Amino acid sequence: MVIAVASGKGGTGKTTIAANLAYFIRDAQVIDCDVEEPNAHLFLKPEIIKRETMCLPIPVVDESKCTHCGKCGEVCEFSAIFVIKNKVMVFPELCHGCGACEYFCPEKAIREEKREIGIIESGTAGGLSFVHGILNIGEPMSPPLIRRVKELIEPGRTVILDSPPGTSCPAVETVKGADFCVLVTEPTPFGLNDLNLAVEMVRKIRVPLGVVINSCNIGDSGVNEYCKNEGIPVLMSFPWDRRIAEQYSMGTLMLKNLREYIEHYATLFDKIKAELYSKNETAHSHKR
Repeated sequence: MVIAVASGKGGTGKTTIAANLAYFIRDAQVIDCDVEEPNAHLFLKPEIIKRETMCLPIPVVDESKCTHCGKCGEVCEFSAIFVIKNKVMVFPELCHGCGACEYFCPEKAIREEKREIGIIESGTAGGLSFVHGILNIGEPMSPPLIRRVKELIEPGRTVILDSPPGTSCPAVETVKGADFCVLVTEPTPFGLNDLNLAVEMVRKIRVPLGVVINSCNIGDSGVNEYCKNEGIPVLMSFPWDRRIAEQYSMGTLMLKNLREYIEHYATLFDKIKAELYSKNETAHSHKR
């Protein structure tokens, strides 16, 4: 079972939920897909046992063979390569490494060269398996690194994907293909606005979802009313508790010292499984 933990905005407690849920499950795999600013390791403190470099192939043009026909630019969806007069312009930071320009070049004047965009680290944290990606500073595209990190999902394990915040390409790349998505929000107008966007995103890629409300005893009732109207299950509501913030500030998992919250995470996990089971049963009944 692959569970993506996402949020429409930063600061809602997404990583706190993801890390503590994995800690509760014990025999799980945590994959931090927030490759621009990974921080799950600060709480799980894994022993890193493997590092690998992530590279993207980028085009290199042999001007002695190039006839400046412009075919490479025509097939590039991202404007990473195009011809101006008698000059081929290449923008590596826009290249997605698809190889179309090399494949379609009629003169075979393009070859690919590797460009490092980040690293992937994997290891263990107690009984947990841990993986995260770290995008190089200044790199504009994280989805290729997220895709590579997700290739390390271990079949047969419960997998927690810590998603980047927001609803742009990195979040979409993380959530798509998951069995279930937990959207973490807060009971404020900003939280509701960004939750609405996140729900639209998750529904668009057809992943079942539920909501966790943090600091539920402050703010307003807008999030609860929205979820009720949209038929979205509220999986768990956590109160504002200064002790949780203190544990977070020290880089400590709340479940290690605030044992009374274990029941909250047990309920959360049970509700995720129940929602997923219900969705699967509904899908099977429709097929029949």
